[in-house]
Amino acid sequence: MLLGLDKAVALLLWQAPRRAERPLDNERTGERKLMSQQKPLVIVTRRLPDVIETRMMELFNCRLNLDDKPMSQAELVEAAKEADIIVPTVTDRIDAGVLSQAGDNLRLIASFGTGVDHIDLKTARQRGINVTNTPGVLTEDTADMTMALMLAVPRRLAEGERLVRSGDWTGWSPTSMLGHRINGKRLGIVGMGRIGQAVARRARGFGMSVHYHNRRRVHPDAERELEATYWESLDQMLSRMDIISVNCPHTPATFHLLSTRRLKLLSEHAYIVNTSRGEVIDENALGRMLEGGEIAGAGLDVFEHEPAINPKLLKLDNVVLLPHMGSATIEGRIAMGEKVIINIKTFVDGHTPPDRVLEAMF
Repeated sequence: MLLGLDKAVALLLWQAPRRAERPLDNERTGERKLMSQQKPLVIVTRRLPDVIETRMMELFNCRLNLDDKPMSQAELVEAAKEADIIVPTVTDRIDAGVLSQAGDNLRLIASFGTGVDHIDLKTARQRGINVTNTPGVLTEDTADMTMALMLAVPRRLAEGERLVRSGDWTGWSPTSMLGHRINGKRLGIVGMGRIGQAVARRARGFGMSVHYHNRRRVHPDAERELEATYWESLDQMLSRMDIISVNCPHTPATFHLLSTRRLKLLSEHAYIVNTSRGEVIDENALGRMLEGGEIAGAGLDVFEHEPAINPKLLKLDNVVLLPHMGSATIEGRIAMGEKVIINIKTFVDGHTPPDRVLEAMF
């Protein structure tokens, strides 16, 4: 897949003068030094696909994390002191404590992932450090996983698989392992961005009725295509849905968006699927309500305190738990790496990276 990378870089650079008529925010001595370097020091915090790491070694003075052990905060501080560019992942906390100790040479954080809630964007801007991410390439993979969980929970797939492996299955029975169909059910999507809309398209294929809540209403053409009903009030939508799919980013405004109060609005036959960020749901409240039968079930690929899992959730049969693998496809990871490389190469060559993150966006 990297065979076309050089052509993509060339195309971006051909287009860049029109994109970058205004200079980068941080035109200063340290950045001019970076631009003049043949190979800037790029520190990568985790293992990436081999083909991506190989290309990064060819293009940059690249320091890889070959054992894939997560960096401690102290190690991230050291990386920030040394590097011209850091390539973190969503599990690396690049907070004010790290950025305040960054060296003058650090001018770009090229994050390997879509979400940027692990980076203190305000401090980065104050320090003149650009931030990029990798939007768009994970949409279809994450939507696929959302749909998989939407099927797995009501149809009790994980329970059935465990029953077969246990050796206790005695054969087919008319009343054994009864679940619920999703055809004809109302789906409420919280966050109608790229992934939310991709989930809606899949849901329509399964005969579901699509509803959504978003901070801004989507274009009427998209609503018509998806046959989607907009709810300005999240509370009103939650109380009427059969399945809730969480597809919004984690921001200060969305922390515990599904609070205890809002979870109590759900009917006892409702299911929740979350492939976005664990912090969006009050996990303690969710565990209590699932345990008490106030909510029918949940499919969770993300957790509030990853990698720690709420003990209540581990004990429940009506919950499907996955290890944050919604975007875990070979194709997706390589596409993410290609975006990281293009962002770095464009920046090093003195142009605005195509996936530059603006603080106001989040």
